[in-house]
Amino acid sequence: MSVNKVTTLAEAVQGLVNDHDTVALGGILSREPVACSYELIRQNKKELTLIVDSHDESVELLIGAGLVKKVESAYVWVGVIGSGLNFRRAVEKGLPKHIEVEDYTNLAIGMRFLAGALGVPFLPVMSMSGSDIPKYNDKIISMADPYKGQPVNLVPAAEPDVAFIHVQRADKMGNAQIWGMLANDVNIARAAKKLIITCEEIIPTSEIRKIPNMTQIPHYCVDAVVELPFGAHPLGVAGYYWLDTPFRRDWLKASKTQEGFDAWVEEWVLSWDKFEEYLQKLGSDRLAKLRKLERDNYQIPRIENY
Repeated sequence: MSVNKVTTLAEAVQGLVNDHDTVALGGILSREPVACSYELIRQNKKELTLIVDSHDESVELLIGAGLVKKVESAYVWVGVIGSGLNFRRAVEKGLPKHIEVEDYTNLAIGMRFLAGALGVPFLPVMSMSGSDIPKYNDKIISMADPYKGQPVNLVPAAEPDVAFIHVQRADKMGNAQIWGMLANDVNIARAAKKLIITCEEIIPTSEIRKIPNMTQIPHYCVDAVVELPFGAHPLGVAGYYWLDTPFRRDWLKASKTQEGFDAWVEEWVLSWDKFEEYLQKLGSDRLAKLRKLERDNYQIPRIENY
């Protein structure tokens, strides 16, 4: 029997996310669930531990808002636009609050999600050997490979309390289709205890079944489905819209000071009640231009044209 999991983002966050949760965010460079970070700020979900690869605004927002106590990551940045100023300020100056950092490589983070998806407590990696990362991270255990005697590093499974993944499209049950970069989303979906899917569009299951190989996340992993066009803005989504580089530059400029970031949050995150109002604030011309830029730069067709 099919179960309709469609809800609003506000209801999903209120019902599935608690203070002190460990949170994973999908995507990387594209499809990051930025709108979900907005909603976490709006609901003031505090003392969060984030497990991410090398994320951009989705992480920077939460750190700058003072909602994060720990980051387990390879690094935090704003892509080619610049460094993660909120991350640096929190680590170097304790503003708006000090955060703990647990350092890994991108590969090690990916293997942690794979371990969580497989239900095993750890996995071995060659990554980080020869670096000082294991020296400063006591979660990484170095040992000799019992078969060949070579040094390996063991990394613990990542088992987030809740994960947010933004996808191109899904049905009401949660069967989610992704194209473009997958990042670690397939394993995050299986490692997380609860999963909130946001998508550019909800489509009938009959349409999902026409291209089943694009269904990267099956419904049984999913707890909530939210239709959220432009839910990754100002980042892009393959086949739908391009990066909003001017918006990102303005955001980074505001983030040079804590006061500037706080003012930006007041204007762009707390000044509206529904996400549609955020899109209206951006303007239809701007959104149309981002859609055109995606078509002009990559010519990635909509999936129904494959």
